[in-house]
Amino acid sequence: MPDLDPVLQPVYEQVLRRNPAEAEFHQAVLEVLDSLGPVVRQHPEYVDARVIERICEPERQIIFRVPWLDDTGRVRINRAFRVEFSSVLGPYKGGLRFHPSVLLGTVKFLGFEQIFKNALTGLPIGGGKGGSDFDPKGRSDAEVMRFCQSLMTELYRHVGEYTDVPAGDIGVGQRELGYLFGQYKRITNRYESGVLTGKGLGWGGSQVRREATGYGTVIFVEEMLRTRDRGLDGAKVVVSGSGNVAIYAIEKVHQLGGTVVACSDSGGVVVDEEGVDVEILKQVKEVRRGRLTDYVQERGGVARHHSDISIWEVPCDVALPCATQNEMDEQGAQALVKGGCAAVAEGSNMPCTPAAVRVLTGAGVLFGPGKAANAGGVATSALEMQQNASRDSWTFEYTEERLAEIMRGIHERCAATAEEYGAPGNYVVGANASAFRQVADAMLAQGVV
Repeated sequence: MPDLDPVLQPVYEQVLRRNPAEAEFHQAVLEVLDSLGPVVRQHPEYVDARVIERICEPERQIIFRVPWLDDTGRVRINRAFRVEFSSVLGPYKGGLRFHPSVLLGTVKFLGFEQIFKNALTGLPIGGGKGGSDFDPKGRSDAEVMRFCQSLMTELYRHVGEYTDVPAGDIGVGQRELGYLFGQYKRITNRYESGVLTGKGLGWGGSQVRREATGYGTVIFVEEMLRTRDRGLDGAKVVVSGSGNVAIYAIEKVHQLGGTVVACSDSGGVVVDEEGVDVEILKQVKEVRRGRLTDYVQERGGVARHHSDISIWEVPCDVALPCATQNEMDEQGAQALVKGGCAAVAEGSNMPCTPAAVRVLTGAGVLFGPGKAANAGGVATSALEMQQNASRDSWTFEYTEERLAEIMRGIHERCAATAEEYGAPGNYVVGANASAFRQVADAMLAQGVV
């Protein structure tokens, strides 16, 4: 059992008892509770009102089946989830993930993280998450459409611009969001553009939303580096993954003068010492839905594909894990330290195991946790909600400026809170304590609900 503050230990034990076999959720709760000892000692009112127990219990958990027909006429059945975790700061806000690994515990871990991530943005949005064990890979557009329409036929009862606002996540891009939005509009007979975010620009979407998570992660790591009088200019960077977040993290690193020398997918690692060509990568991944082996062929021998190494073994100054949860373990972190890495920022949700985080922080590597470093995506989703509510559309430049302002504000807030609690430079403590206080104070103000 972890060594938590005596006040927090029974809370964690209750989470374990009431949520068996949900290891990712346990991990997310523990990571937050581990930072809150000084906070609850300073604010006993949080303990008296059982704020922490309430935060750890979702306000609502929705599970339903999704029947649909494949192209051969065969009936398929998937399971879908929506965990509406906390509405204390605003409507539930968080993505939908379509992937075979999605279970209730996965969605709860992501929703719990989302509460604090959304709080850090300073924008009025609560925390939630959803998804299904449906795998869109290898499915035709018609199959994806039928699945999305079936899912929304149930989900529409639970979402709305003042209630719960889903967005995309792994496996859910503009194609899927388009089908979901179309079905919502058809069922409700309302053009309620604020019900989903991540929409296409021609039908209520926002500039910079596609780029936001990757761009925001890079802006955050640049701010961390500035605290040590460094920057990304001239830095050698590795980015795990090659999906949306990774692609736009690579693009922003190059804009700021760094060079991304490696990225990855489930088939292996590509090392491109001249710098990953982001335009080719976009064509391969976004247009053709291809693999990194296709990227290597397009690069004409400049890049090399490796199926037998970890991306963390590639020497670098900065590492950005942008693929999925728990992708960096203790061994991966040790390889980064050995390779001279100075900073790590989580572009995906909880990609570093607790052991990896201990190795990195113990070695003096700057570490930006996901709830702070990758908050740019949901921040820009909230900006999309603002534009939808006012029937407005902002320019790319203005929206990117707002994103950068929010990310710099998150960094400043995390740094200041870490300093306040005697942990200067510890962004995990800063992010958790700052976000928790905001949520807890709102809960006290709103009573026992």
